[in-house]
Amino acid sequence: MSPFISTYLTPNATAVKFAIKTTLAMMLALYVALWLDVERPYWALMSAAFLQIRPMSGMVVEKGICQLVGTLIGAVAGIAIMALFAQARVPALIVLTTWIMLCTYVGSLWRNNYTYGCLMASVTAMLIVVISSGSAPAGIFDIAVARLTELGLGAICAMLVSSLLWPSHVGTHLATQADNVINQAFEHAALRLEASDDIPAMQKALRSSLGPLTLLETDSQAARFEGPAGPGRVRATHVLTRRTLRFFANLQALHQLMHDHADRLAPQSIELAGQIAQGFRDAEHVKGVVEARKALQALRQQVHENEEESRLAPLDRRLRLGLRESIGHAMIMLDAREAIASPESHKLRSSPLAWHRDHLAASINAMRSGLVFSLLAAFWIVTAWQSAMIAMMLGTLFSAFFASRDNPIAITMMFYKGMLAAIPSAFLFGHVLLSQANGFPLLALIFGTPLFLGLLGATNPATMGYCLAFTIFNILLTMPGNGMDFSFDSFANRVVAVVIGLSCVVMGFRLLPGLGTRLRRRRLISAISTDIHELTRRSIRDAETRFSGHMADRILQLAQHDDMLPEDQRHLFILGLTGLDVGTATLRLRDRLDDAPHPRIREAHRHLLGTLASGFEERQRAAAPRNS
Repeated sequence: MSPFISTYLTPNATAVKFAIKTTLAMMLALYVALWLDVERPYWALMSAAFLQIRPMSGMVVEKGICQLVGTLIGAVAGIAIMALFAQARVPALIVLTTWIMLCTYVGSLWRNNYTYGCLMASVTAMLIVVISSGSAPAGIFDIAVARLTELGLGAICAMLVSSLLWPSHVGTHLATQADNVINQAFEHAALRLEASDDIPAMQKALRSSLGPLTLLETDSQAARFEGPAGPGRVRATHVLTRRTLRFFANLQALHQLMHDHADRLAPQSIELAGQIAQGFRDAEHVKGVVEARKALQALRQQVHENEEESRLAPLDRRLRLGLRESIGHAMIMLDAREAIASPESHKLRSSPLAWHRDHLAASINAMRSGLVFSLLAAFWIVTAWQSAMIAMMLGTLFSAFFASRDNPIAITMMFYKGMLAAIPSAFLFGHVLLSQANGFPLLALIFGTPLFLGLLGATNPATMGYCLAFTIFNILLTMPGNGMDFSFDSFANRVVAVVIGLSCVVMGFRLLPGLGTRLRRRRLISAISTDIHELTRRSIRDAETRFSGHMADRILQLAQHDDMLPEDQRHLFILGLTGLDVGTATLRLRDRLDDAPHPRIREAHRHLLGTLASGFEERQRAAAPRNS
């Protein structure tokens, strides 16, 4: 069945609630904006719509704060630009282009709602500079205040509706994501300890764990806006991320040991690893953290039974040590899961994590945004067409908004199709029918219909791009307000403007699509190598924080790149896990030997760390021709 048919013929309760909540927030924002008679009420609608895309209370508050702060910064930047170049339009646009590029660059380096704040800073400055061009200097401040008022209204209405109507919380979402992380990690552990050669199955389980883990780490920041328990959830998330990565690194080493030296390991050790693998698989299906912890404790006791370590061969001793460490990491992962669900009764300590940031990719995104805006600004100056401002706004908004997505060209084309579908809808509901409306209730009923239909499909990933575009462009093509112009000429001008604006965004992504797949792969591997070298130059805590945060994102990207390669060339996944294992071993050695009293031990320790880093660097260089 088509996703559109299933979405609209058999909508689920979550989709209906989301559509109702977001439509009510938008209608409330529109009513207040019309009552206050602001200049552009549709900006309050847009603000409420963007904030409700993920309607969990903490995320709405965090995004609302980022939106308001970004809008304020953008307003200050716009006023400063016009104060310097009030009578010089071209220099003002050149400085504005630089500001838009800076905002896009900084936003591309972040992964949370700060990116949205950077987006609003660029759009707000653009609106102030473009709208106030040719205006009296005294009116520039009034334009800035109007933009702040419009966007602030939408943010307040979205936060109000989100907290009062079917409230959902980030804490519940984080607990669900943590369950997914742990369950898939245990499945991955079972495959590793069985010394399985099914690399695709291991990749799938690892990716199914790292995906929610990356999302968990990003979304956890919003939990601090949900009361005093929020910071505890954030710290527990950091603990879960660190321990999960150590868990994976340890499993990679054990799998390599069992795969390469199976003939030198005692049969009892192989059998023990298989029993623990089954135990992890059973623990995955256990309902409740308490029962899962009991199962892991039984596994740990099983490792200690039967034989003493002094009688074991070195490889068997290493295997059992690794099994105990894996179980220990798994138990702390369960503690972190419990702390995420109940931070009041389970408290953990942890420092925040760093993220992998690619400055070259951010620079390309900034260049693309500057190119799109420059083309549209030149078109505006040459044609002196008033509706070109809409195209400039769309170019600024979406060239930065899509830049941080995994496949921006495909998403842009989805929005383009959604925009084309919105044209007849906006003409019917926003002009033909709305021109006959009298009073706000009838206006809300007519205009809210296409918005509700668009939002109904926004919760399905397969239809989200089309439906969000349908909703947004219904607003932009209608532009509801107290003094609406229902003439066909004004509607046709807006249609041409949105087509030109979004076409320039598509062209921008075609001309500057970003880093190629091969270059991104090489940069990811090189970044891992650089981080391993830097592990010896920072404090242990700072090094662990940066390394753990970077590696979750990098390994997930490497696993995705592996899927695009032939079966006999899928080495990136293993190479990333090897880097994770080498980095974790380096941190463990530093923890034990950095303060060694004898100078020869310290010298040998430094030599060993350098050898480990150099060994990984040589391996990644040797693998580069096969992976490129």
